[in-house]
Amino acid sequence: MSQKGLPTIAPYALPEAASLPAPRGGGWPLEPGRAALLVHDMQRYFLRPYPAGEAPLAPVVAHIAQLLAAARRAGVPVFYTAQHVNQDRRDRGLQADLWGPGMSDAGAHQPILPELAPTPEDFVLTKHRYSAFQRSNLERLMRARGRDQLIICGVYAHIGCMLTAADAFMRDIHPFFVADAVADFSRAKHDMAVEYVAAVCGVPCATAQVVARLEGQG
Repeated sequence: MSQKGLPTIAPYALPEAASLPAPRGGGWPLEPGRAALLVHDMQRYFLRPYPAGEAPLAPVVAHIAQLLAAARRAGVPVFYTAQHVNQDRRDRGLQADLWGPGMSDAGAHQPILPELAPTPEDFVLTKHRYSAFQRSNLERLMRARGRDQLIICGVYAHIGCMLTAADAFMRDIHPFFVADAVADFSRAKHDMAVEYVAAVCGVPCATAQVVARLEGQG
């Protein structure tokens, strides 16, 4: 078994819109009246491995803030995922075998980054597994609001973000993977996640493109 826990992450540049792979079949148009925004796992625990003030995290945080502002202006529902501290080993399941016990300090680990903090109108879902849909009511809350498109941002691109996109696709929900608003362990893993989504389940896009669509300019 390899070493458990999160790696140290070296700085790397985010992909640009012009370099994104084309989605299989041409993709779907993002429609604000059908969309929801998911901010995935932007908690202090998961962000500790990144060098402060550098790419990829610094621009990703700025881009997520832009997505949040545009979504709220457009009346697009906003969802967050957040794990809890001191998870029971039986509840944590196989994740403990790969990543260890997880969060242990409620003050240092669990909070969502303050500059991306949810508002009272947003939904904060308890995260149990890689996909945000697993053991949550994300799909039910989306369906009740007539939403069948999901804009995905956050960490980590090749783990929870990518598998949430795949899970959304299998539920007939269109995934939009914001390639410059997700971060990963490395640029190689980041690119792999973007390429996977393009090839099998969703639409890679850039923050500026999503904001333009939410503001009716795209």
